[in-house]
Amino acid sequence: MARPMIDPARRRADYERLRDDLLEVKARIADIEATADSPDGLVSATVVGRGELSELYLDPRIYRTTDSKALAKSIVDTIKDAVGQTREQLFDITRQYLPPGAKLENTDVHTGPFLHQLDRKIRGEL
Repeated sequence: MARPMIDPARRRADYERLRDDLLEVKARIADIEATADSPDGLVSATVVGRGELSELYLDPRIYRTTDSKALAKSIVDTIKDAVGQTREQLFDITRQYLPPGAKLENTDVHTGPFLHQLDRKIRGEL
């Protein structure tokens, strides 16, 4: 059985296109920012990029109660809300690299798009 011929120029062009796409996605991810506020307005969290916490605001009124567990839960929930917003933005940025019909709730927005592209390349669809 004969081995398929590999065109080095085409392979290089494919690599360069994938690299350029990844660099563009990386730049767009760097611009992601989302802020969420707790329901009572006492906690505000801002996350950037892939969900890294960049700012946390605690209203001085948090000291009116001694329930540290409730405060901790409020902080964690607020950060999770902001991270969820960044996941939505990341999904929108990478949607073109995902299979048709992909849904945010069952997509790894960090690696899924690129694994899908590699799968398509292996199958000869690109």
